[in-house]
Amino acid sequence: MKITFLGTGTSQGIPIIGSKHPVCLSKNAKDKRLRSSILIEKNKKYFLIDCGPDFRYQMLRSNHEKLNAIFITHEHQDHIGGLDDIRPLNLIMKKPIPVYGLRRVLESLKKRFDYIFSSEKKKFTTSNISIHELDNYQDFFIVEYLKIFPLSIWHGKLPILGFRIEDFAYITDASCIPIQTIKQLKGLDVLVLNILRKVPQHTSHFTLSESLKIIQKISPKKAYLTHISHFLGFHEEIQKKLPKNVYLSYDGLIIFI
Repeated sequence: MKITFLGTGTSQGIPIIGSKHPVCLSKNAKDKRLRSSILIEKNKKYFLIDCGPDFRYQMLRSNHEKLNAIFITHEHQDHIGGLDDIRPLNLIMKKPIPVYGLRRVLESLKKRFDYIFSSEKKKFTTSNISIHELDNYQDFFIVEYLKIFPLSIWHGKLPILGFRIEDFAYITDASCIPIQTIKQLKGLDVLVLNILRKVPQHTSHFTLSESLKIIQKISPKKAYLTHISHFLGFHEEIQKKLPKNVYLSYDGLIIFI
């Protein structure tokens, strides 16, 4: 399984427009972060987790032109804002792309992208998707012969999803991971987990110390941190201070599991 980190930044990305923060002014490519998203490749099938506003550029930059499914963690703009840009992929693949998420999230998509769901739309003039609700899955669902386990996560007071595929799991925007979900995350080769900054604490995102405690509790072989704010600091400096099996992800990073 091949994992490509398409984006590893927070809702504003790095650099932030107009910011004079040293990290935003960094010349290091690893300090420049688009909105968080990953692409999973397995048996020549391609699966996207979250489709943010940078989706078009992310796909161009990674030279990908096919998607077999999109999994949405939650309905915030930095995780769904690029949905309209799947239209060229529809034209290439000549079929709808299935989108999976909680019912609440899919209803939000219908409101924000109402023209996609309009009965009056013309073929191929808008993005073409099929929607699949995940609210009633207690265990796993199957897409293209691949088992995907939806994970219950809390983003502040908002219930959202993470996803486990084989011995890989992706969790972003978490502020709390329920005990039952922790149990579902045992035995991982790779865990991807969000980290906003060092301090102060945030109501809806893990800080560095909180993420490291969760990683220690789950004990994956390796962990990669994502959804990173400029307030965390410079990539190279932070990486030197992390445990040996914990890594800061960066845009364009590719790992194999």
